[in-house]
Amino acid sequence: SSKPCLMKLEFPLAEQPDAQNSEKGRLLFARQSDFVKGVVSMSGLPPDDRLEVCFAGRSNVGKSSLINALTNQKGLARSSNTPGRTQEINYFDLNDRYYLVDLPGYGYANAPIKVVNEWQNLLKTYLAGRQNLRRAFILVDARHGIKSVDSEIMSLLDKAAVTFQLILTKADKVKEKDSESIFAQVRENLSHHVAAYPEILLCSSEKGSGIPLIRSVISQIT
Repeated sequence: SSKPCLMKLEFPLAEQPDAQNSEKGRLLFARQSDFVKGVVSMSGLPPDDRLEVCFAGRSNVGKSSLINALTNQKGLARSSNTPGRTQEINYFDLNDRYYLVDLPGYGYANAPIKVVNEWQNLLKTYLAGRQNLRRAFILVDARHGIKSVDSEIMSLLDKAAVTFQLILTKADKVKEKDSESIFAQVRENLSHHVAAYPEILLCSSEKGSGIPLIRSVISQIT
């Protein structure tokens, strides 16, 4: 049938930015970004007086590495590999124009249930209730594709009518022979989500690929 073929075209990989947008992205991230605050409840959120983009993903998907690569600051976002440690929503200032928001990793299998529930609730309340949140970037390991816990977060964003864009991380680690089936799985999954942005971003923080593109995408969000 022709349907799968149509769906393949639905979520293309984003193309590299032209010189102008590339420069716009570079300039936005050229200044030092600062850590603003870590927040454990909605009452602690900074005023919603500027645009906000957030990064969410399963634990160990490379969220901290990506934020550090984007801002060109090695130690800006720290990864917590210890499940059960207090997980916070971390706010970073971007050029006095945006907030970059690092959400707690979801999908820790071995954290205490109570803690997991608290994170999930904070995550859900934030994603559904933050008026100035313009886009959520959902990070998915390119080797593994979309898992059910990712789909849950995406459904939440559908309900909250928050646009989300998929970033496939660790792209350099995908074997050529696996890439087609993984992309098919990812596109098929995204086709069920109304809030999904129509282009997929591909990056490797380790190799630096895709970083200028993501900077450029963020700089064009209004």
